[in-house]
Amino acid sequence: MRTTFINTLLRLARQDSSIFLLCGDLGYSVLEPFAQEFPERFLNVGIAEQNMMGLAAGLSMEGYTVFTYSIGNFPTLRCMEQIRYDVAYHEANVKVIAVGGGYAYGPLSTSHHTTEELGMLRTIPGMVVTAPGDPAEVEAMTAFIAGHRGPCYMRLNKAGEPRLHATPPALSLGGVVPVRVGAAASRAVLATGDMVGYAARWLAQHAPGVDLYSFPFVNPIDGAQLAALARRYQHLITLEEHQANGGFGSAVLERLHDQLSDGTLAALPSIRRIAIPNAFISTAGSQDYLRQTMGLSLAEAGLERA
Repeated sequence: MRTTFINTLLRLARQDSSIFLLCGDLGYSVLEPFAQEFPERFLNVGIAEQNMMGLAAGLSMEGYTVFTYSIGNFPTLRCMEQIRYDVAYHEANVKVIAVGGGYAYGPLSTSHHTTEELGMLRTIPGMVVTAPGDPAEVEAMTAFIAGHRGPCYMRLNKAGEPRLHATPPALSLGGVVPVRVGAAASRAVLATGDMVGYAARWLAQHAPGVDLYSFPFVNPIDGAQLAALARRYQHLITLEEHQANGGFGSAVLERLHDQLSDGTLAALPSIRRIAIPNAFISTAGSQDYLRQTMGLSLAEAGLERA
């Protein structure tokens, strides 16, 4: 995902001289092509992510479309106040990019786990929060947020993720992306981020009759598309590499219950959330190991019986 991001940003920067990239003392072997081609639009801020956000806000006020890039929790949890006041409050044209979302940096333990930021960021007014599901969605999302005026966040996994789409999908704000859809399925998995790839592999092996949709937008979520899924399926399962409190599954539940209250929906399907059970894990291990340890498995939903 990170390689697709920087390659897409390079292509966009060749067309748009306003694109500026800041990083927090990382990205070696990834960001060099941008730094070499556009040295006047690249700055390594060092291990100072809070300052990076203030600098990004200032650059945006001078007309730049600013991308900030760092590991998972450092450009998000560490500088939530700066994102809120310097970026979002001023509607600054800043795009926060976090590589290594969820447990991608699992061997480095809790300090490098990024499992609360989607929920925290989606509560900030005007913040577009995204977690594309594969490199094709990353390519499409990078172009989308570059063209979207205002603050955005994009969670990336890390590297080596397989492509789920032959070509980058067309994206609209809050839009849903079908991954595998049959004609007669009564159940569907709604997933975000790298869990989309996991779900595609798991369903192909264990439950080929269950449909799968990627939600590259966590905030906002297109209400009409979500309501259509609620009418089509009897059972929905949300899947995310994030604490259960406040994350993607919470966003889905909130929107659906609001639609039930305002009469958009006459009834709701059954909804099962699969997420991290609101607990820290002090164990160090691979991303797959930590996912299994924390119960991020579709086996929990009994879909083999679908």
